[in-house]
Amino acid sequence: MAVQKVLVVDDSKTELMFLTDLLQKKGLQVRCAENGEQALRSLAEEKPDLILMDVVMPGQNGFQLTRAITRDPQYADVPIIMCTSKSQETDRVWGLRQGARAYITKPVDPAELQAKIDALG
Repeated sequence: MAVQKVLVVDDSKTELMFLTDLLQKKGLQVRCAENGEQALRSLAEEKPDLILMDVVMPGQNGFQLTRAITRDPQYADVPIIMCTSKSQETDRVWGLRQGARAYITKPVDPAELQAKIDALG
């Protein structure tokens, strides 16, 4: 599966700008959401090929949102990579248990992110 469209979910405008810039330079289309509600609305409008998910956000956190998306038959095939500052092994395991395909800690290393995206194909 070639990734073309990416939904980035993060409540940090700085992180959204960084990831958007990084992904657009790779030729990808990027949509952004600052919370779970916006992310679900964006999903309903256009299904992405990949979701980059923060964990710590107001309202529904990234773990809860990942679980909801991966358990929805309409979106279960959309891979999710968690991009978060939560660096404990227990957080990584929990994120993967919620349905994430990969887990990256911030600050995001562009080469590591690219490797995770490439591994999805």
